[in-house]
Amino acid sequence: MKYVFFGTPEFAGIILRGLIEADMPPVAVVCNPDKPVGRKKLITPPITKQIAEQEGIKVFQPKTKKDLVALSPSLSEMADFAVVAAYAKIIPLKVINGFKLGIIGVHPSLLPKFRGPSPIQSVILSGKLETGTTLFMLDQGVDDGLILIQGKVNVENRNYEELIKVLGELSLKLLTETLPEFVSGKIKPVPQDENEVTVTNFFEPEAGLVKENDLKDALGGDEEKSSKIERMVRALNPEPGVYTLANSKRTKLLSVRKDGSKLVLEKIQKEGKTPQAFV
Repeated sequence: MKYVFFGTPEFAGIILRGLIEADMPPVAVVCNPDKPVGRKKLITPPITKQIAEQEGIKVFQPKTKKDLVALSPSLSEMADFAVVAAYAKIIPLKVINGFKLGIIGVHPSLLPKFRGPSPIQSVILSGKLETGTTLFMLDQGVDDGLILIQGKVNVENRNYEELIKVLGELSLKLLTETLPEFVSGKIKPVPQDENEVTVTNFFEPEAGLVKENDLKDALGGDEEKSSKIERMVRALNPEPGVYTLANSKRTKLLSVRKDGSKLVLEKIQKEGKTPQAFV
């Protein structure tokens, strides 16, 4: 079973490491270029590149769509199919069709719900109790291909970073169980229900703003506002971050909880200060 793995961030890293540990390593990894990280802007390789290099797996980092298309013939010679998880770039149809068996997409939602770039954050914000992972065949559109299999998990009160790990492990489980059957042609993909489609978008910094009056109302027991802010804090930290403004100064809301209908602050960070925890 020869395949190429496309993926860049932590979600992809969880899956890649698990596939290697399950004795199902890819023949190559394609990820985004190294980029500056942190306050010191140190050039840092993606986690998937770090994992691949530790295991002696070839790594490719095309900068543009044109570079990826140029790389396509070499990739399709190496493998019969590819797996893509959080690659964060649209893969051209020419690249998809270059693989004999196509490309399997890993999307952390129950497609056709929450298509697009922010399914985990968006499902937390929505207040839905259940989410999951979908393995599907990549197509020309965004997350609209034929479905191979789905798995479900409860959202519970998990935050974004916790849910990434849970969905990463679920995705890994589905892949290890499904890839052998996919290669042998035993799986019959099914189309998505276009009547059930919802679409997500990238979150700008403004999405994390909590109005001062809304925060006061939530702290005072406004059920609707306290629930909304609690979901925002779980969904939008660490990026783009949740904050409120008072006298033009920003206070980050790092951790909150609900006590009945009231919102309770657990950890905040005032502008220019270190984080402050409340007992």
